[in-house]
Amino acid sequence: MTRPNVWDQFKLDGRVIIITGGAGLLGREYAHALAQAGAHVVVVDINGEGVTQVAASVTQKTGVRALGIQVDVSDKTAITTMVQRTIAEFDCIDGLVNNAAIDPKFEGERAKEHTTLFEEYPLELWNQSLAVNLTGMFLCTQAVAPAMLIRGRGSIVNISSIYGLVGPDQRLYERDDPQAPKLYKPVDYVVAKSAVMGLTRYLAAYWKDKGIRVNTLTLGAVFNQHEEEFVRRYSARTPLGRMADKFEYCGALLFLLSDASSYMTGSNLVVDGGWTAW
Repeated sequence: MTRPNVWDQFKLDGRVIIITGGAGLLGREYAHALAQAGAHVVVVDINGEGVTQVAASVTQKTGVRALGIQVDVSDKTAITTMVQRTIAEFDCIDGLVNNAAIDPKFEGERAKEHTTLFEEYPLELWNQSLAVNLTGMFLCTQAVAPAMLIRGRGSIVNISSIYGLVGPDQRLYERDDPQAPKLYKPVDYVVAKSAVMGLTRYLAAYWKDKGIRVNTLTLGAVFNQHEEEFVRRYSARTPLGRMADKFEYCGALLFLLSDASSYMTGSNLVVDGGWTAW
């Protein structure tokens, strides 16, 4: 086997990669980064205006054609239509980034979810979270599989969280104000992210000889205008002493989608600032 040029292994020239949750904080960073590496990105999100804006920005800044499609990843029919449109536009699908997730901020209209005790947590919220965070991965992967099987190749990356590896440190969400309501990281998010690795291992073993690689990318927290109190506590709990910047996961994702990781499947790449090291 001829030794390849190491930089060429990271190139995605002409490849077609679907990114779910593509209008979110990290999804849009992924879209720009993968397009810079040469990929045509299909930006998928329930936010229709957002996917249009991200796709237009990617095309303008990189010169590589991108496509935005509004999709609810818990809707099987919508996903099927999205895949059909992707193939009609680009003829193939080379990669899938299962990034879409419900992870409500501690501030804003859904903040009350973080004040609910486990013993009282609503079944409706549990079902809604699992429908997007886990079933959405299942449906999207199932939908792109036929196109990848025909080509005999593909790379799928399932995005997980450090809370898929360890239980949430609920002390992070405490307030200095003793009168403030007690906050919790919801159970549904943690359970869904824990299940991601099981899905990854199953699919990697299932497609062992089909040319389709499936890996998990597990992330730590990224700064997104969090309260100073939380940033201080999170940073103190992390060996690198800070939260991630929004662009710091792009290199790891490029590695998993490219030929640079050609001998890697069923694995979990953890990028968490050392959170799970102690």
